[in-house]
Amino acid sequence: MKAVVLDAEDRYEIAELDEPVPGPGEVAIRVAYAGIQWGDTMVRDGHFPVPRPFVPGFEAVGHVAAAGPGVDADRVGEPVAALTSAGAYAEVVVAPAELALHLGDLGDLGDLRDGQGSLPLRTAAGLGWAGPTAYDLVNTAARVRSGDSVLIHAAAGGVGTLAVQFARLAGAGRIVGVVGSGERAAYASRFGYDQVVLREEFSAGALGDEGFDVIFDPVGGQTRRVGLEHLAPHGRLVAFGNLDTYEPVLASANDLLTHGTSLVTYNSSLLQRTHPERLADSAARALRLVADGRVRVDITAEYEMADLATAVERLAAGATHGKSILRIA
Repeated sequence: MKAVVLDAEDRYEIAELDEPVPGPGEVAIRVAYAGIQWGDTMVRDGHFPVPRPFVPGFEAVGHVAAAGPGVDADRVGEPVAALTSAGAYAEVVVAPAELALHLGDLGDLGDLRDGQGSLPLRTAAGLGWAGPTAYDLVNTAARVRSGDSVLIHAAAGGVGTLAVQFARLAGAGRIVGVVGSGERAAYASRFGYDQVVLREEFSAGALGDEGFDVIFDPVGGQTRRVGLEHLAPHGRLVAFGNLDTYEPVLASANDLLTHGTSLVTYNSSLLQRTHPERLADSAARALRLVADGRVRVDITAEYEMADLATAVERLAAGATHGKSILRIA
């Protein structure tokens, strides 16, 4: 099979490899599309140390080609969207059966069904890890309630454009997005934000003394420190990444207690290892909301396998918005 390999010099090369065989509790998936996400930049840059050469890729959609021991053989042929720990940038990838979600089992799909009665593979590729992450940020980590005011950093990204929609469905009131450029502000505005501001404007006090019940922060550093100051009484700041810096941000438990505020973290990669059933449930709920038309995904770029290096570099440089995918088959 063809696969994209990341070598010891951080180069992406197309190689011919043996097809992987599913082990107990796993399925092999013939990949149609693979999602490109921030984890790809972290692996490339060494933040996730993995042995090289390595086949990256953490999101795949396609059809089940083989079922491992303990998996119902009737799953072969199913259209699925899968969350993987590696290997999605290949013609065949192995994934836990529990995290390979059947795209034909999403309730009433209405006119979004394709000829096989499934959510179209390309549409499903627009969710990937961003789907359950955004869903959990809103409904599990922050528990957004009716009328809550919400601030979302990286508002034009895959998670941000979904989180604003999930928050609105949860009953949020005012929702403000924060982005890095005017172009990204214009893009984010299409998804229902009440206001979008630039990150430097946010740090410079553009929102005045406005407090928020919920803040979603994948940026870190100074952005996180300023965010803590913008929490309303009983507000929750959810940290789920460090796009800007890995510099520690210290918070006083006494200050948090005084105002009833909380600093919460969310780690979907850890959840995959500790409670995959919870991750699978959130992913299925996100897919269902897309399938019934209540949430939309926006695939803004589609690349060939040979262009993966360009795709990852554009993501790392902040030159993308929405979702980028890789066409495998």
